[in-house]
Amino acid sequence: MREPEAPRRALSLFDLVMLGVGGLVGSGWLFSAQAAATIAGPASMISWILGGLGVSLIGITFAELSTLIPETGGIIRYPEISHGSLVSFLMGWAVIISYAGMPAIEAEAALQYAQNYWPGLYNAAAGTLTSRGLLIATVLLVGFFFLNWIGVKVFARINSQITWIKLVVPLGTALVLLAHGFHAQNWTADGGFWPHGWAGVFSAISTGGIVFTFTGYRTIFDLAGEARSPSRDLSRALIFALIFVGVVYLMLQLAFISAVPPRLLRGGWSTLHFNAPFANLAVALNLSWLSMILYADAAVSPLGTGLVYAAAFPRTVYALSKNGSVPAFFQRLNRFHVPGPATIISFLIGWTFLLPFPSWQKMVGILSSATIITYMMGPIAAAALRRSAPDWPRPFRLPGLSWIGPVGFIVGSLIFYWGGWSTNRWMALFLAIGAVIYASYSYRLAGRPRTDVTRHGLWLVVYFVGMLCLSALGSSNFGGRNWIPAPFDQIVVSLFSLIIYYWGIASAKPVAYQVDQNASDSDLATPAPIAQR
Repeated sequence: MREPEAPRRALSLFDLVMLGVGGLVGSGWLFSAQAAATIAGPASMISWILGGLGVSLIGITFAELSTLIPETGGIIRYPEISHGSLVSFLMGWAVIISYAGMPAIEAEAALQYAQNYWPGLYNAAAGTLTSRGLLIATVLLVGFFFLNWIGVKVFARINSQITWIKLVVPLGTALVLLAHGFHAQNWTADGGFWPHGWAGVFSAISTGGIVFTFTGYRTIFDLAGEARSPSRDLSRALIFALIFVGVVYLMLQLAFISAVPPRLLRGGWSTLHFNAPFANLAVALNLSWLSMILYADAAVSPLGTGLVYAAAFPRTVYALSKNGSVPAFFQRLNRFHVPGPATIISFLIGWTFLLPFPSWQKMVGILSSATIITYMMGPIAAAALRRSAPDWPRPFRLPGLSWIGPVGFIVGSLIFYWGGWSTNRWMALFLAIGAVIYASYSYRLAGRPRTDVTRHGLWLVVYFVGMLCLSALGSSNFGGRNWIPAPFDQIVVSLFSLIIYYWGIASAKPVAYQVDQNASDSDLATPAPIAQR
């Protein structure tokens, strides 16, 4: 049987940086400054700093993994190679949950802004699209599908042009608002700088759109197999994208807190509500020209990010097929060297998220929980492969992995916990469905339960069950039953995560590899692992 053809390597460093920025700057910049401020008040500035540092600690481990194993759908391939099919499937299931909704939620965000000049698209009272809005959103998803179908280079060229706009407009908006509407008293308004204390700061990270925003850089690793020079470019693309976007988001939060008219804060930050936050602020400050620009850009930023995720989702399905978790049919490429069947099924699954789901902020909480789960594998896989495959060439070797790994894993667990039980209970349902699907599909293929898979993946099952129990029983600050009150709840989460981290490393399976010339770039023959399944 002929081996499936590999995707074409066509992405430059610039393309990868723009891909990362494109994933990072979407509907998050339109809504997350307000969402974070209503939860944490002015202390949301600290939420952005802590959230950015926390996600970066986890993400930097993927810089080593992506140069070690530069494959398409890398976030799914790494756990398959280090721990086997159970771990990779559960991680892949979490990726599917987080990716499937992204194009739809970005399309919905664009139409929510468009409602101001094209009425009848969005029902603000219900927080859902109207029938007309659903039709327009479907057309947008079809457009994403077409642009991804015709090849990665065309997609990259269009994304790069859109991303320039997505950088200039938010940064310009922040500067204009600071120049025309700086109200120093906002920083000490009702409740002061910390109206909801540290609980508000931590909750804003998970449910205020901060994690939702910062995790967008993972699309760099989803398309790692299509990078021209992965050993050189992937880690640099990650660092550049995070620096650029981190500065932009801090400026936006600073501008939002400072520009809100003080009269609107008489009831506190939690009562603040704009349908189109920055555009409404511009109108309140008599900057009508800026509001017109923002309403126009509100279509560009979310749709650009939706396009990026519409490209990443099929690569996830492709990687799951390569792992053997879904049929090999999904590895087929079309004549443009794009995973064709995977792109089709991704479009169909993504469309279902246009149905009447909750508001943007509630959807963001659910998707953020799913997203942070997918990142948790980075520190463990990187450390595990250093033990099981110490001789593999590592073009980028992360210094300090011995402390970055456990700290990053603990921080990720805390971010998941801060999402609160009202959000995480949905993840309990989704993960249970995924476990049933895996068990039935795996049993059908093998004809019997696979003890080897359980041996390498039991730690992850215990981790999921333990974290969900802690979320349900933890502090009432995060929606739990308060059986484990603050601050002991977060101490328990940290200790539990540390135990799981080292258990996960010890559970890694033996691996071997061979050099795959199709997976190498111009200056390095990169190992293509053959893991014992």
